[in-house]
Amino acid sequence: MSRVGYSPVPVPSGVEVTISGRMITVSGPRGELGRELPESIGVTQDGDSLLFERPDDQRHHRALHGLIRSLVNNMVIGVSEGYRRQLEIVGVGYRANAKSSDTLELQLGFSHPVEVKAPEGVTFEVPQPTRIDVIGIDKQAVGQVAADIRALRKPEPYKGKGVRYVGEHVRRKAGKAGV
Repeated sequence: MSRVGYSPVPVPSGVEVTISGRMITVSGPRGELGRELPESIGVTQDGDSLLFERPDDQRHHRALHGLIRSLVNNMVIGVSEGYRRQLEIVGVGYRANAKSSDTLELQLGFSHPVEVKAPEGVTFEVPQPTRIDVIGIDKQAVGQVAADIRALRKPEPYKGKGVRYVGEHVRRKAGKAGV
């Protein structure tokens, strides 16, 4: 059984944590994030770390204990270091072009280019026409935008064409035998 909720969240220098009632706000060099905590989970700041406690060992409280600790840890990492999700495009004629830092134009084999707008707090970088970097301070938002871009043209199993995460392995099929 996991004991994630009991491990403290380290707060690096340059990151400020504010706890007011059920609201926790984390601000750092990259921005500010806030989250409302559930009633059953308590949080205290002990020097340069955050400690989380639960009222009892009920299943629901145990689950919330680890979840809230992980979410606040992701907030601290996001405002101090930020998150980056890298995608690569495989296919002849498939490419990406950054119109601006929050607008991406993709050529994915359709009859028209696909335009993707980033939500607030997420930006795009295109270091190469076949590479896309999704950058932001909110881990959930960065992951969701990257998943939405990948869903536009998932890697197909015969030639491997499509949008995939960097380092993702695409299982290939043999195709026709052709006797």
